[in-house]
Amino acid sequence: MSQRGLFYGWVVVFAAAAVVAFGQGSLFSLGVFLKPLEESMHWSRSAVSVTALINWIAMGVGSFFWGALSDRLGSRFVTISGGLLLGLALVLSSHATALWHLHVTFGFGVGFAAGAFLTPLSATATKWFTTNRGLALGMISAGGGAGMLLLSPLTRWVTSLYDWRVAMIVLGDLAWLVVIPVALLVKNAPADMGAVALGGAATRQRDFSTREVLRAPQFWAIALTHFACCAAHAGPIFHMVTHAIDQGVATMVAATVLGVSGLASMGGRIACGMIADRFGAKPTLLAGLALQAVMVFSYLFTHDTWSFYAAAVLFGISYGGVMPLYALVTREYFGERVMGSAYGAVFLISTLGMGLGSWAGGFIHDAYGTYAWLFISSAAIGLMAMVLALTFRAPRLAAGVRPVDAYAR
Repeated sequence: MSQRGLFYGWVVVFAAAAVVAFGQGSLFSLGVFLKPLEESMHWSRSAVSVTALINWIAMGVGSFFWGALSDRLGSRFVTISGGLLLGLALVLSSHATALWHLHVTFGFGVGFAAGAFLTPLSATATKWFTTNRGLALGMISAGGGAGMLLLSPLTRWVTSLYDWRVAMIVLGDLAWLVVIPVALLVKNAPADMGAVALGGAATRQRDFSTREVLRAPQFWAIALTHFACCAAHAGPIFHMVTHAIDQGVATMVAATVLGVSGLASMGGRIACGMIADRFGAKPTLLAGLALQAVMVFSYLFTHDTWSFYAAAVLFGISYGGVMPLYALVTREYFGERVMGSAYGAVFLISTLGMGLGSWAGGFIHDAYGTYAWLFISSAAIGLMAMVLALTFRAPRLAAGVRPVDAYAR
């Protein structure tokens, strides 16, 4: 490809962001479906929240499976396969008549399908870029916020016009129409092309095998930090709409609050990716985790529409901003050869936090009749994530490489 034309790595980034938007938006739409399912099917919030727990566990397993597969077959095949499965799972979910049906179709099916997007596509993007890698990962991660922004109001609108079953069918059809064609734009990077095209130089690093990754203390430091971070923000995100409705906010407005949070998270992801390119991933992550803990705690004091919007903006910036940084530190430490497997394993553990946090929110509400203890415990877990992030070390390099080169962009 001519360097005088558009660098194709950016095409891959925009395509990946669009696909991630649909996968994450579909996943988070369960929070919009929570109230309609409670009212029409008479399922408790904690029961429906089990679907979210399965969602995230399945996404984690899928991320590791699809990530390892993308190392062998490439992300295009993986993304198309995920798009086919996502549409099928959503359409089948619309026919659920028992709670276990929803667990299987939306919980496992949508979650496993969504795992085919963020991890493999982030791994592919890191191979295209040496300079601006944080920005590229931030833009892909921002797709998740875009999905929440666009699909949450759309889901609520279709549900209000018809019902939740029709809304799931619409999402399923859109998955086929959007994800599969866009996936055709995804290509694997030629060897070292990102470094050459963007004026950087590839950094020589120690070559890890997948087994060595899983046995490395640094892997567990990254993975457990990601787990605690996700456990801290999952409950407040998943129960944002129902909490706002409980406080007297209109249903459609409550859905837009989630959308605003998603919009803010887009800005946070891109901004933190750029900041990490300049100042490093670790200090950027620590600052983001601190803000996240503060904003989760602030939900104890949100009671009207405007306070919900204000909290959604700052909370969105914080939880969105930290998300692409885990892929960045994983790439910095373990290199690109096993990036799909390494980041897939990190993401697998993090999704356990997402699932447990989402489920815990429903359990706490049903047990105590309030979300207050959810916000208190989530803020404490968020502070724990900060402590874990302090244990991150610099990446191990190949022999003869100076330490300063480790963070060359």
